[in-house]
Formats: sequence, C-alpha cells, structure tokens
Amino acid sequence: MDKTYFLLSLSLFLVLFHGSLGRRADRPCQQQQHGLCQLDRINALGPDDRIKCEAGVIESWDPNHDQFQCAGVAVVRRTIEPNGLLLPSYTNAPQLVYIVQGKVLTGTLMPGCPETFQESQESRGQGSRRFQDQHQKVRQFREGDVIALPAGVAHWFFNEGNEPAVAVSVIDVANSANQLDVLSPRNFYLAGNPEDEFRQVQGQPRRHGEQQTGRESYRGHGQQQCNNVFCGMDTRFLAEAFNINEQVARRLQGESDRRGNIVRVKGGLQIVRPPSLRQEEQIQQQRPGEQFNGLEETMCTMRIGENIGDPSRADVFSPEAGRISTVNSHNLPILRYIQLSAERGVLYNEAMMVPHWNLNAHSIMYAIRGQARIQVVDHSGRTVFDGEMREGQVLTVPQNFAVVKRAEQNRFEWVSFKTNDNAMISPLAGRTSAIRAMPAGVLANAFRISVEEAKRIKFERRETTLVSLRASRSGSRAQA
Repeated sequence: MDKTYFLLSLSLFLVLFHGSLGRRADRPCQQQQHGLCQLDRINALGPDDRIKCEAGVIESWDPNHDQFQCAGVAVVRRTIEPNGLLLPSYTNAPQLVYIVQGKVLTGTLMPGCPETFQESQESRGQGSRRFQDQHQKVRQFREGDVIALPAGVAHWFFNEGNEPAVAVSVIDVANSANQLDVLSPRNFYLAGNPEDEFRQVQGQPRRHGEQQTGRESYRGHGQQQCNNVFCGMDTRFLAEAFNINEQVARRLQGESDRRGNIVRVKGGLQIVRPPSLRQEEQIQQQRPGEQFNGLEETMCTMRIGENIGDPSRADVFSPEAGRISTVNSHNLPILRYIQLSAERGVLYNEAMMVPHWNLNAHSIMYAIRGQARIQVVDHSGRTVFDGEMREGQVLTVPQNFAVVKRAEQNRFEWVSFKTNDNAMISPLAGRTSAIRAMPAGVLANAFRISVEEAKRIKFERRETTLVSLRASRSGSRAQA
C-alpha cells in the first residue's frame, strides 16, 4: 500500500513538474504584460525594503517598479549570518538563486521523493533497526553557484560557514507556473512567524530600515500573531494530522515567535549527511538492500545547481578584458522546466562588453562588485539608461534593447538572470556581430559611407564579446 501511494505521489509530481513548470511560450501573463515595457527611463536600483531578522537581513526591490513589471520578475537579497537558518518556504513562481558570498546547505523538498539520507543504529538488546532521522537530499553550495528552484517546491538554507552568506534571488512571476497572482510574488513559509518579504505588493509600503515582526492572521479561534501556513489551521486538526498533542501543534503555528525569517541555530545544525557532499551520489551504492524504481533516480536526484563563478569555467575569456560564464538548460537540464538561465561576467578595468541585444529574454543584472558605465537604448534610439551601476544595484535590460557595458577605473563583476532557459545575445560589434555578417555594400548604403569604410567597420574589431580598450589603444599607436 505504501509503495503504491509513493508511486502515485511521484507520478503526480512528475506530471506537474513537466506540465506546468515554466513553459514561457504560453505564459498566462502575456496579456496583462502588454504595454508594460514602454519605458522612458530605466534606473540602477538599490533595495527598497529591509527586514532585520534574528540571524540575518532580507532586502527586497519593489516589484511594482516599471522595469520589474516589464520583465515580470521580483528580486530579493538575503544575508544569512553563520549558523543562520532561512526558514522553510515555497514560492508561487520559479526562481534562480545566485550565491554572492559564503557557502550554504540547502534542502529542496520534492513531493514523492524518498528520504535517501538516513541515520540508523541497532537498538540495544532487541537487534531491531531503528531510524534516528531520515530526510531528503541535502546539497552544499558556495560562492558562484546558481540554484534553480521550481515553483511550489519547499526549500531551506543554512549558513554553515564562518562568514555571512549572501544570496540574490530573481523570481519569475510572469512564468506560466504562477497561476496565483499576476506579476506578484508570494512566499509561503512552513514555520516561524516571518515577515512578508514583498509587502509593497500588498499596497503597504514600509519605511526603509523599519523592523517589524508578525501580523494579524486568522487561526480559527480569534486573531493571533502568526504568519505561516499552519497558522490558519485549527490546532486540533494539526494534532490529528501529525498524531501529536495540541501543545506541540501550537508550536507549529509560530505563536509569539519574534525571530523573523532567518533564525539562529545554537550549536550548529544536526543533519544526516555523507562524509563529503560531493560523494552523495555514492550513497545508493552503499545500500545494496534498497530497491529503487528508476523514477526517483532521475527526478529526485536531478542537479539543481551549477557554479559559474570559477574562472576556469569561463565560456568567453580574454586575458586583457575579462570573462563570461553562462548556465542554461544545456548544462543544467532543470532550467528547461523553469525557463530561466544566468550569465556571470567580469570586466577588467578599461574593458568593454561590446554593444549587443538579448534575442529572446529580459536580462536582470545584479552588480556583485565594482562599478561600470552602462548604456541601454530602446527601439526608437532613445537612451533609457546612461549612468554608473554600482555594487548591490539591480538593472533590468528588456528584451531586444541594445546595451553596452564599460568598466573604467574599477573592475566590474555582475550576474544576469535571464527569462529564457537558452537565452542568446546578438553582438553589434566584433567578429560574430550582426554588422560583421552583412555585406560591405549593404553597410555602405545603409550608413552612407564608402565601401572601404564599411570594410573597416566590419573587420577592424577582431574580438568577439570582450574588448580591452588599453590593448586597442596600444595597437592603434603601434600601427601609427
């Protein structure tokens, strides 16, 4: 009976996973988004809201900003102190998380998947096997990792390092998996008394830095201070559901819990884990007596993360200009279902990423370190952004808008979250550019220049994506 129920649960999850997670081609929000990208001006934005928790800080950008409404996303940054636990929650839309700093443990709780991490010991005098704890797979992530989280899948984060862990999340609220609220993010917490991370959406703006925990929520017998999914349920129902007493059931509802969304774990988090998380795939081989049906070996152990911060992982590299790394559905297959991808870039000082446009996605840039001069141009040739982007700011570049990035005196590092699982760019300059691909005669007539000048425009820049301006000036002087 248990095995039949397990297979049914897993089968239902597979249907939901394949059928509803992020098929952007038939997004239900497209009609509501019509006209939202008529932007006269784009700004590099810092966070609008800040929540102080017991063991960390949560900062969010107002999703009602025009540029976020255009891209159909919401952005939040979480700083988790050492031994801090971001309480378990799930969201109404898929999201990508980038680890800016530190290292974290995380668990994603997939419905129907087995608890493959198990601790057991022989009960004294009885010879029977008794499980002390068992839970689903736990993964370790570090700086530079991108983590894919499907809509409705509960997850938690724990900082096991010695420095604060910083994670930036972009939630794709325009994804077809979000059938709850049009362009509005919602976090559903399973524990504690967390603050609403996107309270601006509810029309209740909070002053920057204001700290407040708890809000009124109906719990069956009068009004109580609590804010998790168990809060609105009768304690008697909870006691019956978990087969526990009502006193313990009340603790599930987070009564009088003032710790916030990120809580401190005293003495470190005690979980079941292999000697090295890199060896977690070998656990099944160490348990020859267990039976698997094959389904959980693909869905339940699917990779959800990829590191794009390691310099050796670069897809584009120039010793003088910098590097770019990408993660998409080709190297992280789960992205095919949530329809998101990411790009990690580094520009050395006096280097440029050539003008280009995003063919099939909006791009939400987060500045990790340094600063750069950026220009964004719309379809009518208007400059909708021309300014500096600094560490900690977010800038949205809508689909097909032309953009150029230039690091001047400082090195610039960024991560871009893109609303397509196989996002592509089309350069306007360089060896692989649209200009290079045109006949010189077309360019000459289009720009009213000579054929020789057209050839110079086509062939003068030999690099592809990243250009060192210092090297270019040196080469020009040498030729002179």
